[in-house]
Amino acid sequence: MRVHVVSDVHGNSEDLEKAGDGADALICLGDLILFLDYADHSRGIFPDLFGVENADRIVELRTARRFEEAREFGNRLWAGLDRNAAIESAVRRQYAELFAAFPTPTYATYGNVDMPALWPEYARPGTTVLDGERVDIGGLVFGFVGGGLRTPMRTPFEIDDETYAAKLAALGEVDVLCTHIPPDVPDLCYDTVARRFERGSAALLEAIHTVRPKYALFGHVHQPLARRMRIGATECVNVGHFASSGTPWALEW
Repeated sequence: MRVHVVSDVHGNSEDLEKAGDGADALICLGDLILFLDYADHSRGIFPDLFGVENADRIVELRTARRFEEAREFGNRLWAGLDRNAAIESAVRRQYAELFAAFPTPTYATYGNVDMPALWPEYARPGTTVLDGERVDIGGLVFGFVGGGLRTPMRTPFEIDDETYAAKLAALGEVDVLCTHIPPDVPDLCYDTVARRFERGSAALLEAIHTVRPKYALFGHVHQPLARRMRIGATECVNVGHFASSGTPWALEW
């Protein structure tokens, strides 16, 4: 049995179409949407609406962790526009293309920049969406928890720690634990390019210690200090920033 795993697709539908080649199934750990590409400021919903110069400025502010200034700057740009309608329209265009690229079967959960309310409209019969749920794939039990935790970035699908922990607890015993964000371990949470710690989950780290799955798979941190780490009996793997690599991580058994 061979499964390919991707995360942080961020608009890369071209490589997503090939991500399942040679595999029995594809797993996607979220962040399909590309709102703003921090490596190429001309790509994404934000520069499409406001231009590259404004994208340069908001990236500069966020990278400097001047989040309140970045929020005020963004609010000035949005003044007079229907923000929700503009974003939803752009997200719908991306989702139509990205969900069409998923092979059959695909098992997917949400990232912190995704809009879960729209997924039922675009997920085809071959795509199974899971959040706080488990599924048997080739004799192994895979558990899925989507979304991210609260941050100053205020991305669309951030939830409180208690809700996240409850979804983890609902999984029970699993062989492979699939989440968008990493466990709260510094080396797994630090982004070496953004030069900041992303939020990991303490509840996820506790689940790894108590449930002892064979694997814990996640994304979210695009350029992590450590891509793999063993925690007790569990191999923890950042499956990569698929938007830039275009290459899935493979699990065989």
